Amino acid sequence: MGPVSISPRRSAVALAALTALLVSGCSDGPDRPRPAPSTPAAPAPSSATPASEAADPAARAAALVATLSDEDLVGQVLMPYAYGSSATEVSAGSAAGNRALAGVDTPAEMVAKYRLGGLILVGFSADDPTSGNQETTNVDSPKQVRALTDGLRAAAGKLPTGAAPFLVGTDQEYGVVTRVTDGVTQLPSPLAAGAAGNPALTEAAWRAAGAELAAMGINLDFAPVADVLATRSTVIGSRSFGATPAAASPQVAGAVRGLQAEGVGAAVKHFPGHGLTAADSHTDLPVVGQSRAVLDRTAFPPFRAGIDAGAMAVMSAHLDVKAVDPGTPATFSRKLLTDVLRGQLGFQGVVITDGMNMAPAKKWSPGEAAVRALNAGNDLILMTPNVGQAYDGLRAALTDGSLPRARLVEAVTRVLTMKFRLAGHPQPALSTLEAADHRKAAADLAAAAVTVLRGRCGGAVNGPIRVTSSAGRDRTRAALTEALTAAGVKVVSSGGTVVHLVGYGDGAKDLRADAAVTVAMDTPYVLSGAKSPTVLATYSSTRASMTALAAVLAGKARPTGRSPVPVPGLPATTCRT
Repeated sequence: MGPVSISPRRSAVALAALTALLVSGCSDGPDRPRPAPSTPAAPAPSSATPASEAADPAARAAALVATLSDEDLVGQVLMPYAYGSSATEVSAGSAAGNRALAGVDTPAEMVAKYRLGGLILVGFSADDPTSGNQETTNVDSPKQVRALTDGLRAAAGKLPTGAAPFLVGTDQEYGVVTRVTDGVTQLPSPLAAGAAGNPALTEAAWRAAGAELAAMGINLDFAPVADVLATRSTVIGSRSFGATPAAASPQVAGAVRGLQAEGVGAAVKHFPGHGLTAADSHTDLPVVGQSRAVLDRTAFPPFRAGIDAGAMAVMSAHLDVKAVDPGTPATFSRKLLTDVLRGQLGFQGVVITDGMNMAPAKKWSPGEAAVRALNAGNDLILMTPNVGQAYDGLRAALTDGSLPRARLVEAVTRVLTMKFRLAGHPQPALSTLEAADHRKAAADLAAAAVTVLRGRCGGAVNGPIRVTSSAGRDRTRAALTEALTAAGVKVVSSGGTVVHLVGYGDGAKDLRADAAVTVAMDTPYVLSGAKSPTVLATYSSTRASMTALAAVLAGKARPTGRSPVPVPGLPATTCRT
């Protein structure tokens, strides 16, 4: 499949043509939405429609917006989560969750009642720093996800906006934040890609990821993370590509190109840069105290790289950026989202809030928070803690003028333009998942990431080897054992040369003094306290990363990675190219 034309900068041209629409439009009054018609209200382009307009996503969006009621417009800027692994059949517990969230029983009913623009699929993964705002999980397996997304699209197809593809998004970052974990090709973490330092490998791997997401019916990935890891942030950590813009920027661009080549929109995050603070915005309002010059030099370049690569979306963050708009979370800051992101960085695509069920956004009611976010420059409201209240708040603000209709029309036009850009891509079959070329792309990236920070560059570790790990890593230890055995290395359960694995959240207490080799499978900072004569990093615990590690330990591969973050007392690598 060839790459899709995706530059969001061009949407500015279409938006300029909407002046007549910004003060027009129809409404059914302040009541709840009328029942959705059984067929889309917006007709297909007629024979009288110019071919250029029919083919251009921005023109199609403008034409569709002109037909929509206020209720339709409000629904298009909402992208909540829902309870249940099916669109139409849910458990009693999931139905209760949906009633509390939106006053309906099923996800399909939520789509219909509020004329939603999209839905985010949520779930948990091991060592997940975002678990605080994952209220439920509706991701079990690729087959189940495909059935769920098919059901959501069937419901959305009956809406007046049914001509535009329904957005189904998720946080498939790879590494510690990975929503679909079984039955798909697992890429190594972004930090591993930063260690590999090869944007072409990153692009190939993320293109494989895009194809697999598309096969499951997911057309928007809240990734890649464009945050520069300037602090030892545990909430960002290995989700970042590195500690400098030079390390992160080309990798962000590669991931964006890869995803979008397969018809999956990329949402670079968390603007203006969550890696500049170690605090966690799920529970607090982190303060970014760096000067504007530091932001320009450090935080913004990876976002600019993603924008220049054609990223369809940017996610705003709940951060207090003192140098630009002190005291106002970036999510609600017009200075940051409109003046800086759009005005200075030139982004004309869709701006999406971070989860509105996170603590900094819950300072206001769901309705007021949604209005504030839209007025600041966001176009999609993600994960509101109450769909009905957010919907009603937006409707009321539209009526009393505190939300200008022009701003809402602008937001919906951007959202629909993105949807039409995503249209027309044939959906791959589920057999695409874990295809041989996908596994190779992940393996190549993982192999290029393995880094020696102390010890000889290459050469087999004296065997036999005993694999140990910090607590809770039985599966990873088994994967390395299997890979070592396949590489011809004898693995023993007692005695032998100890190869010790540490990962996310581990510290000095999780190290082994008798280990000949210590391996960091997340951020490598813990290696500064290791006593082992040899220390390595894979930055990731995927099967591909363990296979790559086994090849190095067996002396069959030369480790070529360089640590993309500084580790006190250790070089970026002991290997010389």
